[in-house]
Amino acid sequence: MFWDDGDEDNAYVVTNDNARTRFGFRGKAKINSDWEAGYRIEIGIRTANSKRFTQDNDKGDDNPTDVGLDLRDSYWYLKSKTFGASSVGQQASATDAITEINLTQTKDFSKYSDVEDTGLGLFLRSAVDGGLSARSYRNLLGDSGDQPGDGDRRQNAVKYESPEIAGFTASASWGEDDYWDIALRYAGEMGGFKLAAGIGFLQMNDGPETKMECPARGGGAPRDEDCHQVGASLSVIHVASGLFVNAGTDQKKDDVLSGADIFVGTNPDNKDRFWAVQAGIEKKFNTLGKTTIYGEYYDYEGGAMNRTLAAGDAVNPFAGSSAAIWDTGLNVYGAGIAQGFDAAAMVIYLSYRHVEADLAVREIVGGVASGPVADAPIEDLDLVQAGAIIKF
Repeated sequence: MFWDDGDEDNAYVVTNDNARTRFGFRGKAKINSDWEAGYRIEIGIRTANSKRFTQDNDKGDDNPTDVGLDLRDSYWYLKSKTFGASSVGQQASATDAITEINLTQTKDFSKYSDVEDTGLGLFLRSAVDGGLSARSYRNLLGDSGDQPGDGDRRQNAVKYESPEIAGFTASASWGEDDYWDIALRYAGEMGGFKLAAGIGFLQMNDGPETKMECPARGGGAPRDEDCHQVGASLSVIHVASGLFVNAGTDQKKDDVLSGADIFVGTNPDNKDRFWAVQAGIEKKFNTLGKTTIYGEYYDYEGGAMNRTLAAGDAVNPFAGSSAAIWDTGLNVYGAGIAQGFDAAAMVIYLSYRHVEADLAVREIVGGVASGPVADAPIEDLDLVQAGAIIKF
């Protein structure tokens, strides 16, 4: 990955966190003609994290859990052709990836609605003096970087998935400590088009043990959660021409943000929202495999979060005092190309993204964000990513 933050540029070799390396074990056995039982264990590998590396750390290993091995899945299930499947253990929530449904090759290297995985762990660069902030580009996206509306890839949970009916499947999950969510998905083909779509709702309560967090969490003391989100996405391919469109959107609302100490009496915006689209052509122009050519756009607007900029932070416009994050925004323009090699089960890819960040902060006076609001001066970021993925 090559990056240029307006003051410094470099190139690092990283693990592409859009679909990082993993291996696993799966097993199943038939109980009778209708029922089966099984399990899944999956281990993830990061040698250097594409969403955690910074200008000062090419491996992104400031936190040891961000590199090395981690447990992605560990669950057992019972499945019926008639009644659906129930599973227990560490697994994806019902709304996992509900905002990033994608029928094309780009799902493995350039998610159109989960942009944090591509270099957004880099620290914000001041457009005034070139200094580095303590906050990263991904901190502007609901604090943790994950797009609003999606569930989580790994939760200790109980989940139910219905059998398919006319292309539709429904699912629901509950997990510690605690959340619940529901989702409805569709996959099918009609009128010469392949279609996949989904919509889901998630409610987060209690905490702080759940890995999913409300935007207000950042930097604050442990507290109960109370936020909810709804997300949806659609992927459409015209079979004959190969033209495709992927689109996703969502909104998250944090119902306890205004109760954070620094926001008492200030009526902060408690919503995060985004929309994203990726469009292009994917077709077998040669005997090697499918070629994908695409462009993309991502637009995010976020409200306040319980994060602060220290006095003297490079992007803090209030030099003598700390500031609360009042509003955030991120716009991403991108394009790319990929070539599949069917004989090797491999896809090679090249992508480019231009990132524009907006950050409004409010001066903290007497421990409360009650002072003036000002825009933080932030440089744009350019990212070029090249690599390959092999599935076997």
